[in-house]
Amino acid sequence: MKRFGGALLTLIALAGCDRAPDNGDLAEAEARGSREAAENGRIECALEGAKLFDRTCTVDEMSGADGTILVVGRANVGYRRLQITTDGRGVVSADGAEPAKVSIVGNNMIEVAIGHDRYRLPANTGGAK
Repeated sequence: MKRFGGALLTLIALAGCDRAPDNGDLAEAEARGSREAAENGRIECALEGAKLFDRTCTVDEMSGADGTILVVGRANVGYRRLQITTDGRGVVSADGAEPAKVSIVGNNMIEVAIGHDRYRLPANTGGAK
């Protein structure tokens, strides 16, 4: 969490300036905050049909016989299991109850929608934007 605070301080410092903030600086600070949050086990999510994302979900990685499983979610709402694929799809629902819909939302970022829940995960997207 200490590193995430640095990104927040950057945004606050930019907001305190008399000049308009540089969009590139803001985008860089946001990207840095996203990476650091993911490294600390936090990802952006919009659960139960929420329109806005926040960084309140956790992600844990487990190895199993069928490969790597990600457990994503939040305690007060529930968790989903996603299996990392090696065929270019990104992830699939490991629970099988509802299919995972994966879309690329930025450079090295995918959005996974399952039912009314959406998660943003770092991924190797091949430089897509």
